[in-house]
Amino acid sequence: MLGTALDAGVSPETLRKIESGRVATPAFPTIAAIADVLGLSLDAVWFEINKSDGGAELATSGRGAGERLAS
Repeated sequence: MLGTALDAGVSPETLRKIESGRVATPAFPTIAAIADVLGLSLDAVWFEINKSDGGAELATSGRGAGERLAS
């Protein structure tokens, strides 16, 4: 998580707060930077936010988002 936060230009604490839901509405540039580091398109992020069935993995190449956050 430390590497992801630093690569995105946010503090590790900010990323923890976003991940845990303690930041209800993170700033768009923050989300865009995190998505970029994780290799996610903003379209994929938007799809996941608006998906009605929940639980499915993001369609990305390589590691899953959770694995990338942990690195």
